Amino acid sequence: MVAVLGPPMTTATEIYPDYVAGTWKLDPPHSEVSFSVKHLMISKVRGTFDSFDVTITSAPDARDAHLRTSDFFQADEHPTMTFNSTSFDGDAANGKFTVAGNLTLRGITREVTLLGEFGGVVTDGYGNTKAGATATTTINRRDFGVAWNAAIEAGSMTLGDEVTITVDIQVVLDK
Repeated sequence: MVAVLGPPMTTATEIYPDYVAGTWKLDPPHSEVSFSVKHLMISKVRGTFDSFDVTITSAPDARDAHLRTSDFFQADEHPTMTFNSTSFDGDAANGKFTVAGNLTLRGITREVTLLGEFGGVVTDGYGNTKAGATATTTINRRDFGVAWNAAIEAGSMTLGDEVTITVDIQVVLDK
């Protein structure tokens, strides 16, 4: 998966005074990109992308062999998932922000909005400037051509259509 966030329409320093302009790199041990979908309509199955990079680009492996097939991500033909931001708005008073943009999955692009919370900017014990944020969005998997499902004996389906995507990242200011 590759996630690309473009420049904000409003400058981050206008909304978050502690923000420092520059190039920010991912802090992998303190970051996660995950998803969840209803299974058997009674519980959620969660998955994570094990490795990703942010500038802002992320590239993890799919959860398991079935998720890589044409039933789901079709990873052989579409090895990346991208998000290109088109707008950014935030509120420094409560740390909340909204990022709108175009999500491309399986070669299909749809506009999505991520709602997030900016954790802030700090300097760690080694003198590195770090920032953290969490953002989520919910998509309908069918909008991206992910239609596989199977009926279960109880009359329901194996998977729900809504998929929640969560991005938890920490980035480091590149010196």
